[in-house]
Amino acid sequence: MDLGIEGKWALVCGASKGLGLGCAEALAHEGVNVVMVARGQPALEAAAARLRAEVAGVQVLAVAADITTPEGRAAALAAHAEVDIVVTNAGGPPPGDFREWDRAAWLKAIDANMLTPIELIKSVVDGMAARGFGRVVNITSSAVKAPIDILGLSNGARSGLTGFVAGLARNPELAARGVTLNNLLPGKFDTDRLAGTFEGAARKSGRAVDEVRAAQQAQIPARRFGTPREFGALCAFLCSRQAGYLTGQNILPDGGAYPGTF
Repeated sequence: MDLGIEGKWALVCGASKGLGLGCAEALAHEGVNVVMVARGQPALEAAAARLRAEVAGVQVLAVAADITTPEGRAAALAAHAEVDIVVTNAGGPPPGDFREWDRAAWLKAIDANMLTPIELIKSVVDGMAARGFGRVVNITSSAVKAPIDILGLSNGARSGLTGFVAGLARNPELAARGVTLNNLLPGKFDTDRLAGTFEGAARKSGRAVDEVRAAQQAQIPARRFGTPREFGALCAFLCSRQAGYLTGQNILPDGGAYPGTF
């Protein structure tokens, strides 16, 4: 399917690996020029070099910056004057007991997972509306629809972003001018982050990592974890011309893992 976005420019955050990289790759394969942003420069440069070699005819820029800081956002947005697609993505806050989280912990989570995407959106949507096309995809978490008790920081910050996007996406000044805003809520995808959770669970339980992995996989009706390529394909569709009538939605790719969220 021709998604109708060839020649557009995309800013993809957290693009050096995992789901962010999956989104950058999928967009580039659709002919989209990509600004890849991540904190770790070596991994980012390597990922950008691989993508340039893999996909001819598109521009791939790498910006090593912390998107959660004003300076990082300025550097990312300065890479190209006009972006048509923005994929927001920041690492989730740590798990724990809410009794142990002080004000600083809450503010850090809210700044990274709610205010950073809002600042990026604020920087781009008026230009998108003026040009008659824009796509914002926020990578949040399945915890927005199926909250997890130890992920209170993430539950709170990402739910705040979800509520904000729900209202903004329905603003006629944007929706009637070809600008859509949607959220992707990943379930369990086969990434380094997921592998890290398996290792942590294995240490805590005394079980082998493979045993933990198999047990968690068995809980998913699809009996497998998602792949970054699958996630990237969903992101690319949300950015397509065909998805122009889809806005303000929370898409939950989870292999059927979360009941009661239809």
